[in-house]
Amino acid sequence: MDLLAQAQIKGVQSEFVDALGKLRVTDPVALKSILDALPEKRVYRFVSGPVVVRALGHPRTELVTTGAAPLQWKITASALILGSANVIAQGETREPVIAWPTGLPLGYHRLTLTDSAGVTEEVPMIVAPERAFGGDFDRGWLLAVQLYSVRSDRNWGIGDFTDLANLVHLAKQLGADGVGLNPLHVLFDDQPADCSPYSPNSRLFLNPLYIDVEAIPEFSADLVPDAAATAARLREGDRVPYADMAALKWLALRAAFNSFVTSARAARRNQFDAFRAARAPLLSRFACFEVLRHRFTGPWWEWPVEWQQPTDAKCAELRSGPDRREVEFVEFVQWTADSQLHAAKELAGQLGMRVGLYLDVAVGVQSNGFDAWNEQMAISRHLAVGAPPDVLNTIGQDWGLAGFNAGGLEAQSFVPFADMLAASMRHSGAIRLDHVLGLKRLYLVPRGFKPDNGAYVQMPFEALLAAVVRESVAHECIVIGEDLGTVPEGFRETMQDFGIWSYLVMMFERDDAGHFRNIDHYRPNALVTLNTHDLCTYAGWRSFSDLEMKRSLGLDPGEDDQARWDALGRLDEILHQNGINANDLYSVLAFLSRTPSRLLAVSLEDLLGVIDQPNIPGTIDEHPNWRQRLPVTLDKIASKVDLVALKAATRERSLGVGS
Repeated sequence: MDLLAQAQIKGVQSEFVDALGKLRVTDPVALKSILDALPEKRVYRFVSGPVVVRALGHPRTELVTTGAAPLQWKITASALILGSANVIAQGETREPVIAWPTGLPLGYHRLTLTDSAGVTEEVPMIVAPERAFGGDFDRGWLLAVQLYSVRSDRNWGIGDFTDLANLVHLAKQLGADGVGLNPLHVLFDDQPADCSPYSPNSRLFLNPLYIDVEAIPEFSADLVPDAAATAARLREGDRVPYADMAALKWLALRAAFNSFVTSARAARRNQFDAFRAARAPLLSRFACFEVLRHRFTGPWWEWPVEWQQPTDAKCAELRSGPDRREVEFVEFVQWTADSQLHAAKELAGQLGMRVGLYLDVAVGVQSNGFDAWNEQMAISRHLAVGAPPDVLNTIGQDWGLAGFNAGGLEAQSFVPFADMLAASMRHSGAIRLDHVLGLKRLYLVPRGFKPDNGAYVQMPFEALLAAVVRESVAHECIVIGEDLGTVPEGFRETMQDFGIWSYLVMMFERDDAGHFRNIDHYRPNALVTLNTHDLCTYAGWRSFSDLEMKRSLGLDPGEDDQARWDALGRLDEILHQNGINANDLYSVLAFLSRTPSRLLAVSLEDLLGVIDQPNIPGTIDEHPNWRQRLPVTLDKIASKVDLVALKAATRERSLGVGS
């Protein structure tokens, strides 16, 4: 079979017109690398793709052909979930359509289709609610924070989950409905300087550096005698000292675990065992992976052959051998992180917050991390997610992250994708899916090639949306899709039909002439915000400091000083059109508060007048990305914010006021 025929089967688009209007044709060698890295993808005979049933009304599925009539159908629950096939429903049709019975159980199933000539095929099937969970409020707002950046008089040099609980109290005081956070995914514990929250080891587990060690019942100060003095030193300065902080925190976590092993009460042991059982087998596999990663040098594909593929039998062998305590330690750390984050979520609920925690989900994972090892069929380690050339990035982008692929997900009934969603949803009232366009198509760059030699690969869009809806309703979690950039025709409409919200950034909401769009432009089911972690703060924008910073780093800022002056003038115009005669931050928030969009995110950096942005895309060491601390400690934030102006700006959205 030639390359183009293979590409068609696997949904690889080898030719496309980029944002510059240039026809891009993927180099044949690069195309072959992409095709070789993707698993086989089934070509279905009776249906066009994975079957999605939205459980409302009288759902039907159109057939491509019935084959030799009648066509028998049978739905079984996925053995990946139950451990064995269980027949849910069955029937037959002589028409080119299947009318599904009402009351099909929600979830991830397998559909077997057999015609009278004995031709059979098995198809993944998702039964989902009609729409994602939408919340039970009119309009609200969230306090957006980079958790690592939080200063306090008690943390160990990085914002932690106790700080998060105090942020929840602060947000309540300000009238917010919750706290929005950077991704909390686990990174690599032996590489603390690689701190980007968007480049995770796994999206299934939490970053232990956010644990408040002193809140662990088995920890006491005498276990690490110099901890208090060292922590005080680590709290100094404007940047998070990741290496020193991580060294101290891991030392303390081990001490706490050793104390747990020798002296924990029965109730605590029972809670730990219950957590391990509830999160099995993924937690067990993750713990084994971490132990193996520290034992062997190099990435997992260079490990001894018997460990290059995860198996529960091999993990059981590791758990019962000399490394048993090391495996338990990893599980203990994840239990601790999970418990502390869950406590912050519960606190938000007790305070009556209508969203609680709003978590960010990265678009992909490191190819040498746990998810890529555990899901080698569904995650292609040889391919990196990125973006084709555009005006700002004329050679394209390679984000260095591995993502899901269609064939692997379909073979596993989309369970790996559902597990990834559930890992964040279980702790939150809302999540943001980074680069949600990847649910429809991903731009993939083969390892060793430049980013302008990638190709778009089609994803099973409706099936992935159905999985999002199913998990959203199950966890009562709002889903916001980061739909910035060049969006395929009809994409947002389909997303909205499934109840997935849009992500609207005011800095980008301008017409072709550069004028800011008015209030009625903003969609109701959306989160609206002034900026993002990859954009300048409001103080930085008004002072031109972002332009100066990028120029000093040799980066094209994308606009000159005159363009910025023009933008400032156009901001004044849109504010004046709405009767807002000032142009400070609170005036902008008043404008955004009046939009129909149901959630507004307000960054803590903006409220505190921070000039430098958390991250400058295109830099690694040139700028202190993901390291900058807030200028004041948590207990002093309220005194540094103009509470009267903030509450006036957000009064239509604040708890108990006009909602």
